[in-house]
Amino acid sequence: MNKAQAKTLFTKYINNQCSDKEIELLEAFLESYQGKENLLNDFKTGGTQDSEKKIWEQIVTQIDTKSTKKKTFPFQSYIIYAAAASVVLFLAVTVFFQKKDTAPAIANQPIEIGTDKATLTLEDGSAIALEKGKTYNNEHLNSTGEALVYQSDNKSKIEEIAYNYLTIPRGGQFYVELSDGTKVWLNSESKLKYPVTFKKGASRDVELVYGEAYFDVSSSTNHDGASFNVNFKGQHIEVLGTEFNVKAYQDETTTFTTLVEGEIALSANNQKEILQPNQQATVSQSNENIAIKVVDVYNEISWKDGVFSFKGKTLKEIMKVISRWYDVNVVFENKALETTTFRGALGKDQSIQDIMDSIKNASIISVIEIKNKTIYIK
Repeated sequence: MNKAQAKTLFTKYINNQCSDKEIELLEAFLESYQGKENLLNDFKTGGTQDSEKKIWEQIVTQIDTKSTKKKTFPFQSYIIYAAAASVVLFLAVTVFFQKKDTAPAIANQPIEIGTDKATLTLEDGSAIALEKGKTYNNEHLNSTGEALVYQSDNKSKIEEIAYNYLTIPRGGQFYVELSDGTKVWLNSESKLKYPVTFKKGASRDVELVYGEAYFDVSSSTNHDGASFNVNFKGQHIEVLGTEFNVKAYQDETTTFTTLVEGEIALSANNQKEILQPNQQATVSQSNENIAIKVVDVYNEISWKDGVFSFKGKTLKEIMKVISRWYDVNVVFENKALETTTFRGALGKDQSIQDIMDSIKNASIISVIEIKNKTIYIK
C-alpha cells in the first residue's frame, strides 16, 4: 500500500466509513512507516486542521501503544500486515538494522533474486520445467508457469493412485493447488510428493520429501470425512482442515511444525501431540521427543508472502535462509560471527547486495565479500 492509498483510508476513517480490515491495514501501514508524524500534511482531507490533527494523533497514539506490547495477530491480519509493511521494508530495510554506516559489501558478479520456478515430475517419469513465461497443460493440470492447479477430484472409481513430484530448486518457490482443493506453498530447495487425484473416501496422503511447505487444507467435510495427512522425516501429521507450516530441510537436524489455524495431531517416535494455533512443535535428532512452544506465527510464515522476518535469529540461521533464496554459498571466515543475533525483516525482492549491506551496517562485521556466488563473512 502506498501513501495515496493510505490517505484514502484515512479519509474514510475520519468519516467513520472504514471497515475493521481497512482500519487494520491503515494501522499496519502507519506502524511500519518511519516518520509517520510528518505524514499529516500529505493526508489533509479538507476538514478543519485541528480536528484532523486530533484524529491523527489519536491513531498514532494507538499504534505506538500497540507497538510496545507483544501481539498475537489473527491469521487474517498476517497477510494485511505483510502487504502494508513490506512496501516500507523493501524501500528502507535499514530502518530495521540501524547502526553505524560502513563500506558496502564487495561483489564481483550479479546474483539473481529468487523467483517462481520448479520441476514437475509426472507419473511416467517425465520432467517438466515450470517457470515464468511458460505454460503447461494436460488432462489433469494447468500451469501458468507461476502456479500449478490440478483438476477437481474425479468422481469415478480410481483403481490405482498415480503420484507426481514437485521439486523446487535453490533460488525458487512455487504454489500448487491439489485436486482436492488443498493449497500448498513451497519454499526454496523443497520437494513434495502427492496424488494426481485422491481416491474417494480414502485418506488424502502427501509427503514433504524435504524442505518447507505451507498447507491450507481443504476441509474433510468436503471429502466424505477423509482426513489429510502429511508425512515427512519419519513424522506424521493428521488434519481435518486447517493451515500450518512444516520446515524439514535435509541439511537441518531439527524439524519445525507451526500451526496457524485449526488443530493438527503430530506423531513422531511413538509420541503424539495435539497442536493448537500459535504453537510450534520441534523434533531434533539429539532429542527425539516432541517439544511444543508458543511462537509469533508471522515470523514463521512470512516467507510465503515475500518477507523474511527474523526475530532473535543468529547470523548463521539467517544466512542459511538467504543462501537458499539467492542460490549462493556462505563461508564464515570468522566463526565467532555465526552466533551474532539480529531482529528485523527483509524483502525477498531485494538484491543480495542491498541485503548484505544492511546486515553489515547493523553488525560488528567489518567485511562481507561476494565472489563467484559465494558470500564470505569476515
